[in-house]
Amino acid sequence: MFFTPRHIKEGKHYRHAVRRLIHYKEDILSEADLDTLRELEAAMTAALKTRKREEIGKVIERIDKQVGRIVPPLNNAGLRENVEVFVVAIVIAAGVRAYFLQPFKIPTGSMQPTLYGIVANPQDSPPPNILKRAFEFVWLGRSYFNEVATSDDIILTIKEKTYLNFFTFTDITGENSRYTVFAPEATLRSFFGLSEQKLLRKGEPIVRGYVDTGDQVFVDKMSYNFVPPQRGNVFVFKTTGISGIRMPQGVDSQHYIKRLAGMPGDTLRIAAPQLFINGASPSEWVFQRVIAAKDGYQGYSNFLQATYLQTPESTFRVPEQSYFALGDNSYHSSDSRFWGPVPEQNVAGRGLFVYWPFSKRWGLIH
Repeated sequence: MFFTPRHIKEGKHYRHAVRRLIHYKEDILSEADLDTLRELEAAMTAALKTRKREEIGKVIERIDKQVGRIVPPLNNAGLRENVEVFVVAIVIAAGVRAYFLQPFKIPTGSMQPTLYGIVANPQDSPPPNILKRAFEFVWLGRSYFNEVATSDDIILTIKEKTYLNFFTFTDITGENSRYTVFAPEATLRSFFGLSEQKLLRKGEPIVRGYVDTGDQVFVDKMSYNFVPPQRGNVFVFKTTGISGIRMPQGVDSQHYIKRLAGMPGDTLRIAAPQLFINGASPSEWVFQRVIAAKDGYQGYSNFLQATYLQTPESTFRVPEQSYFALGDNSYHSSDSRFWGPVPEQNVAGRGLFVYWPFSKRWGLIH
């Protein structure tokens, strides 16, 4: 039917409420009370079949009376229910994050131009109007800065801090003043030239320009439980136990994202810009686009300072239960060439999808 009478809708609502109460309180209610509730559910089902307002109304009165006796109303019941829904939502979100999809922020440029880390651009001109800034933040993840010195001073300390383990900002402290910029310390040092003992002049900019946030991606934590990692995958792994990676003070492990270049038993060699796997150029197109050194890619590189693959003649055989990781931005990537293979147990998942910002990289990761 296209129209359901109101009394039938109300009867179905009451029946659903009784069923929910049975499931929700089954472990704490007495058998007698459970029998009463089951009988009320059956009575409402029978009344609904008659479609008579009077019959349904009688059962509703019985349900109100018996449920009020079995489960007396609590103070702030609405608030309790809202808190309950909120807690359930948090548990579901935590479960999704733990077992299915985990958000991850690209911190560096080692995978450019496939994935971008934080990129800054100093400017001489002041930031644009607030509407343009708001649009560019939502669409591009771009934040503008225009921190101007309030007095002549000298920088004494530059210290990065985090809030709620998510928001990153940097305090710039001088002899007479202090400034807070919502950007990582390394970005301010590398792109804006900040350093201790730098002189500040009143009215001159300390930091002026914009910072584009790193790509925000979803990591697929499920599929590797059924299908092993494949050569060419963009994968995320923990740095636990990789002795060649130096951790910041107080940090036991971090997550890195690279491209899986070597499977267990593979032998790798780099003769810039070429990559060779088991003596041949890899067939996977994701490697060939790097080798082609076009569209922002520069090919693969050797570094004499690296631990492995330092020269065109150097080779490395990937141990069992390990993977060899390379960054697509080979000339600016700290990867397995420097700190060795990734243990199989460290693999956290596959880079799946760039969900923000809405740049040309938005979408599935290749």
